[in-house]
Amino acid sequence: MTFLTRAATTVAAALTTVMCVSSAPGAAPAPYPSVPDAHSAASFAASLAAPGLTDPRPCPGQTDVTCADLAVPLDRTGAVPGTLKLRTAVFGTADAPRGTLLFLTGGPGQPGVPFVQRIRERLPEALAQYRLVMIDQRGTGGAAVDCPRLQAEVGSSDTVAPTPGAVTACAETFGANRDFYTTADTVADLEDLRRALGVGSWTLDGVSYGTFTAGQYALTHPHRVRRLVLDSVVPLDGAGVLYEDALGHSARVLRTACREQSCGFDPARDLATVVRRDGNGVGVFNLLVIASIIDPKLDDPRFGILAALHASASGDRARLDGLVAGFSAPSDEPPSEFSSGLHAATLCADSRWPWGDASAPAEGREQALKRAVRRIHPATVWPFERETAGAQGIPQTCLPWPASRPHPAAPRRTLTMPVLILAGDRDLSTPVRWARDLASVTPRAELVVLAGAGHSTQSRSESGARAAQDFLLRRAH
Repeated sequence: MTFLTRAATTVAAALTTVMCVSSAPGAAPAPYPSVPDAHSAASFAASLAAPGLTDPRPCPGQTDVTCADLAVPLDRTGAVPGTLKLRTAVFGTADAPRGTLLFLTGGPGQPGVPFVQRIRERLPEALAQYRLVMIDQRGTGGAAVDCPRLQAEVGSSDTVAPTPGAVTACAETFGANRDFYTTADTVADLEDLRRALGVGSWTLDGVSYGTFTAGQYALTHPHRVRRLVLDSVVPLDGAGVLYEDALGHSARVLRTACREQSCGFDPARDLATVVRRDGNGVGVFNLLVIASIIDPKLDDPRFGILAALHASASGDRARLDGLVAGFSAPSDEPPSEFSSGLHAATLCADSRWPWGDASAPAEGREQALKRAVRRIHPATVWPFERETAGAQGIPQTCLPWPASRPHPAAPRRTLTMPVLILAGDRDLSTPVRWARDLASVTPRAELVVLAGAGHSTQSRSESGARAAQDFLLRRAH
């Protein structure tokens, strides 16, 4: 559930596997041009004055953006000593007319600072009015948790299932410190950042897992949040670990794409045929989840996903098998770009599982997962089989993860500030139902469902960026 996922490396691997021309749609853009001027000098000077942020310096390649470090305790109870140094980035001045905008990226496992340039490109009108702040959350970026086996097996994928040995080796890398990487720990870090910046309240914009972090912060510190943008929503109660909604939503995504392309067959029925014949539900699901980020309308001829499904259902498996293998291949990101270890530690701590929370003993978990899968009505996840829900990477990562301290619930349950909820109608990473469900229980919510868009709408669709800017610049009522 990342903000900008492994699109470039995954696409290259997929295209190589199916012997197509290698070119990566959705790859990270060229660095934002950085030209020192009077404004950049003022921005840098203002950032130097921020108390609690140490070693201020120009960010690499962006002389008008200030990087600095925030020291936070590893364990806020004080029982385990140690501190963590989190890198931050600030663009703009402390007296920006609209105040400070904290932008939170996804994962968990993704840094924030490397994406400053991307946010500047996508939200230029808003950032003429706001000071932008981004942070490498604990366990990410330059101080990322490194679990080599897990990193090699899954990269930044939620849905590729790791081997149990890779998971347990990663947990051993953390040791007892795995207790201190919950989203609640990050929320406390963000509150330290707010105080260090000297702002009484700010606006938050979160994408994917960043919506969970932003939402938990807003539920914990509601009077510190002016307004909230939640793009590609992860449920605020941590639900959704079996991905039933996404599995079932794939039929609508496939059939809508077919109707738009006049494909002349039923790709959802073809998918049902393929996964029941070949037992490759997790691989096909992973393919579609990544496609919903980089090719949400499923019309990129380099992939030809609809045609590949139809050919496979008719007996010619080569194209689809190549796509599945390519999109499941290791994506080669270093931990500094995406930490699969941090992803596991936080995901396993934050979520509600069929076996309970993160403190549940390992014994009995597998049986609880099997019972939960059996309770899924087949129609809920069709065209996939319900077994795919239990076999995909999210539960398979946390099934062998050792018992640890669970993410504590936020003190409140309802977001009370103005909230913009953005959803792509083709998103299979955070399906639109999750956005609708949150909007239905949020009194001041505005839901915008973007036709033809997939995951991470502000970054990957003009209409998503426009909706976010309009909301951010709207006068308070």
